Amino acid sequence: MSQYRYRTGAQVPRSADTSIKAWLFAGGSLTARLRAHGTVEVVVVRQGALALWLAERRDLTCRCVYAREVILLLNGRAAVWARSVTPLPAFHGAWKSLAGLGTRPLAELLFQGRSLDRDALVPHRLLRHGPESRWVRQSTVVAGHVESPLEQPTWGRSSVFWRKGQPLRVFEAFAPWVTQLPTPRAGP
Repeated sequence: MSQYRYRTGAQVPRSADTSIKAWLFAGGSLTARLRAHGTVEVVVVRQGALALWLAERRDLTCRCVYAREVILLLNGRAAVWARSVTPLPAFHGAWKSLAGLGTRPLAELLFQGRSLDRDALVPHRLLRHGPESRWVRQSTVVAGHVESPLEQPTWGRSSVFWRKGQPLRVFEAFAPWVTQLPTPRAGP
């Protein structure tokens, strides 16, 4: 069982309703929570050396990263867009298992038998023309999933996991319909 030490607290956004807050601050495995509502599939959009977003650069204090971008489908419908980034030295060290995940969820790496530290979950309101929203739209096209603008995420969250002193920043953006689902308890 994974053990986590959360480092700092996060502010609850006032403009978020109760249902989105439950998803933004739900600990443990997001994949396990989604599986309580049906079949989860992972579509790998892109992975490899990619450019950093400003927030990633701030959180990781580096310039060269390995990134993995995926869309989680729930019962065949785009539910969560996720982007995981780690500095290249960490990718060749503590986080080298990222390369072999394929279409398996990141949760298999994070929540099964590893002792990790995790920074607080930080909520993000996605701006219509911000980098996260552009990334969601581009990822959706690349993955071949056509979603209406009403299905595009307006909220996301990020957190940094630490293994052997090496960071892995995970960003997740939620389709609005997902945040209306109850958040069942999911393991650690």
